[in-house]
Amino acid sequence: MTDVTRRDFMKAGVVTAAAMSMGRGVYAAGTEKVKVGLIGCGGRGSGAAADCLEADPAVEIVAMGDLFKDRLDGSLNGLKTKYADRIKANTDTSFVGFDAYKQVIGSGIDMIIEACPPHFRAPHLKAAIEAGKHVFMEKPGGVDPAQIRSVIATSEQAAQKKLAIVVGTQRRHQFNYVDVVKRLQEGAIGDIRAAQCYWNGGDMLGYWKWWDQEKMSEMEWQCRSWPWFVWTSGDHIVEQHVHNLDVVNWVLGSHPVSAMGMGGRAVRKLGNIWDHFAVEYQYPNNVRVLSMARQINGCSDRVSEHFVGTTGTAYTDGGGVGRIEGQKPYEYKGENPNPYVQEHKDLIQSIRDGKPLNEGKRLAESTMTAILGRMSAYTGREIKWDWAMNASKLDLAPAKYEWGSMPVDPVAVPGETKLV
Repeated sequence: MTDVTRRDFMKAGVVTAAAMSMGRGVYAAGTEKVKVGLIGCGGRGSGAAADCLEADPAVEIVAMGDLFKDRLDGSLNGLKTKYADRIKANTDTSFVGFDAYKQVIGSGIDMIIEACPPHFRAPHLKAAIEAGKHVFMEKPGGVDPAQIRSVIATSEQAAQKKLAIVVGTQRRHQFNYVDVVKRLQEGAIGDIRAAQCYWNGGDMLGYWKWWDQEKMSEMEWQCRSWPWFVWTSGDHIVEQHVHNLDVVNWVLGSHPVSAMGMGGRAVRKLGNIWDHFAVEYQYPNNVRVLSMARQINGCSDRVSEHFVGTTGTAYTDGGGVGRIEGQKPYEYKGENPNPYVQEHKDLIQSIRDGKPLNEGKRLAESTMTAILGRMSAYTGREIKWDWAMNASKLDLAPAKYEWGSMPVDPVAVPGETKLV
């Protein structure tokens, strides 16, 4: 990144009233305020709302929705402690239940922040774009091929309607990543022949609460404990490791053509997801990528990406490191503003400029990369991308969305779990 580009990135805050008039309905009725609705009021949703408020002083949170009232109330009260004058949501614009997203979208907002559990994101995105709203959506984009196909179709519709979709793969807005990836795409390490990517960390109970069922229905229990169920989260290879796989797709400029994976549950007792995966992806030109994802305490951690080229190697991680070794050694030492805030700055600036960003398809492809690895590992089968995208009938949606019975699917067993 040049110094000029870095400065331009930081100009995404205050602009003139004339510039405020740009962007399909974002500044309704001539007001300078950006009216935002939050859908999904858990930790990430509350965090994304705070990031959006930090990104631009014109942002106001005017409507909120969640499956559960206690989650909504906690988020609302928490946001008010720091942003009291910019939190306009009240009892009339706070909604609870499976249809809360529809009510938020219909509350006179300009943009939504979509941060419900991954299973719900594809239909919420579709409803928002159909209603003419700009969208910030957390990653991943879905949990099965059916949802990925939906996200791609919705992204195409957003492009036609000139609506923005920016997603929570914040590394694409993180300066050290932007800088190093550009150099790799320009040939800094020659032709890339292989890569490795990792999200090997501890158990996520320190971040996400596991809810005991107590007096809850099965559906409520699983939705509250969503990180530990495949239909709600996609498993951690999809929910978390998608970050690293997205970087690989970004650098290589492509999605994989096939995947062969393995893994299982060594120590995990909660839900029906696994606690470790290893997947070999084949990309075009016979480039091989090793992917590892693990959530087990007491092990060596690694969250990073590594690329091997014909004239050098490169290393990146979310802590701000960007390094190239070989014939053209380089290390990024520039500024690194908070990428969680930067992605919202870039989103709002793109709308003001009349050039709305649309990251929907690339999120769909990165999410599908993770789903492909999970499907291969679960079944023990090598799987082609084209088959999974176009022929797979895997759809994890429940028969109905209501509080009641929801049997838990068995833990996947390679060689026994059917390829659908």
